[in-house]
Amino acid sequence: MLKFSHTPVLLDECIQGLNINPDGIYVDGTLGGAGHSKVIVSKLSDKGLLIGIDRDLDAIEAAKANLKEYQNVKYVHGNHDDIKNILNDLGVGQVDGILLDLGVSSFQLDEKSRGFSYIGENELDMRMDKTQKLTAKEVVNSYSEEKLANIIYEYGEERFSKIIARNICKSREIKAIETTGGLVKIIESSIPKSKQKDGHPAKRTFQAIRIEVNDELRPLYNTVRDSIDCLKKGGRLCIITFHSLEDRTVKQAYIDAVRQMYMPTGFTILYVQL
Repeated sequence: MLKFSHTPVLLDECIQGLNINPDGIYVDGTLGGAGHSKVIVSKLSDKGLLIGIDRDLDAIEAAKANLKEYQNVKYVHGNHDDIKNILNDLGVGQVDGILLDLGVSSFQLDEKSRGFSYIGENELDMRMDKTQKLTAKEVVNSYSEEKLANIIYEYGEERFSKIIARNICKSREIKAIETTGGLVKIIESSIPKSKQKDGHPAKRTFQAIRIEVNDELRPLYNTVRDSIDCLKKGGRLCIITFHSLEDRTVKQAYIDAVRQMYMPTGFTILYVQL
């Protein structure tokens, strides 16, 4: 099994925000290496329950190893976007707390063979769930120039999106783009050298393609609303975001829930953007 380590971000803030009831039911919708979950479950009694959800089977196997001393954990290979159906399938009604740590994990970035990183020469993959069909290679080699440009602009906030998309399409007419290194070269050649001072030039395009492959943003608004539905009175929802696209979507879901008096009495939210 691959080593799947996870250094949890904002751990103290999340644990404080969840205000854990020892006999309660908690959901870690982004289980990863169980960095957050290990602390959550350690605060539960034998009557409490932790439900860990992840799209990545490697993460689930690593979490099982990291949480092997605990018997009150249910593991689900799935997507937090489907949280209502997951809880229904488990026979669980509402829960006391939910944690979502959005975005790609450090392991997925570090494991170069997964194709998330723009460092090195690896296969274009970027799937969080390796059982799904759509890969970064398919996006790069089959999407139209217009669709690529829109994705790179909207999901990567890349000002040179049209040039990058145009050069991707020109390059793939000669030979399919199959590696991260090959894509990076195209991106670097598309952005003026004078504009490549703000981090790696491929960062925004890789983010955009990853978001498209894993459909990270489109369902997020409804995921937040569904998560609120799944909380008991007094329940807690903690969400960690990493970029402005997630930030805006989560904030809007919270704002709309408050405006529509959608929040259950006693409901508390913790929202933090890194």
